[in-house]
Amino acid sequence: MSQVQKSSKKPAERSAESPERPVRAATPRSAAERSAPRATGGRSAAPPERRGELLATAAEVFAAQGYNATTVRRIADEAGMLAGSLYYHFDSKESILEEILSTFLDELWAGYDTVLAAGLAPRETLEALVTESFREIDRHRAAVAIYQKESRHLSAQPRFRYLADSQRKFEKAWLGTLERGVATRAFRADLDVRLTYRFVRDTVWVAASWYRPDGQHSPEEIARQYLSMVLDGITVRE
Repeated sequence: MSQVQKSSKKPAERSAESPERPVRAATPRSAAERSAPRATGGRSAAPPERRGELLATAAEVFAAQGYNATTVRRIADEAGMLAGSLYYHFDSKESILEEILSTFLDELWAGYDTVLAAGLAPRETLEALVTESFREIDRHRAAVAIYQKESRHLSAQPRFRYLADSQRKFEKAWLGTLERGVATRAFRADLDVRLTYRFVRDTVWVAASWYRPDGQHSPEEIARQYLSMVLDGITVRE
């Protein structure tokens, strides 16, 4: 078998200052593949600490400017590096966004699944879900903001279809808890379950727009105050 003659012409080197690469066509991946460290172009993945720093920086930029308006160059500027250097760590802007959102949702569902499997009464389940939600806002405030702004149109793309699946699972968990509470008389019989779900959901998750990790109250204290208003009201009882 004859050997293929190698070309003596070396491929042109890509300058660190060259324009951004176009976004590559993507295919859906499993949750395990989304959460696994990525290596691009045959190179080793970035150290976890540096990768985490870059993801946190990108999340803040996406949350502030929106995904479509954010360029890889802007993320690189905020991270203090050249745009071309960012491609050593991630193969596209889309990959950065996916890792931000999947990390948030993986952690959210790890907490929710623990609560739902604990066999708590409906009120205690609701309290635990609200508390876990505020803990995730504390850990992933920027990712929550991105999810709220971008998930509707992103979920239409095959790579981000898991966002719609997560939303359906989320709704089922909360509605099921409220319905169980009505059935066991832990909650009022005249409760409109779906309206209550929307009220609690929006009341809790909108906190990502104002919450700051270095603020006056811990996530647990905010959850306690919210739950007091939702479950007990704000008027003085006789």
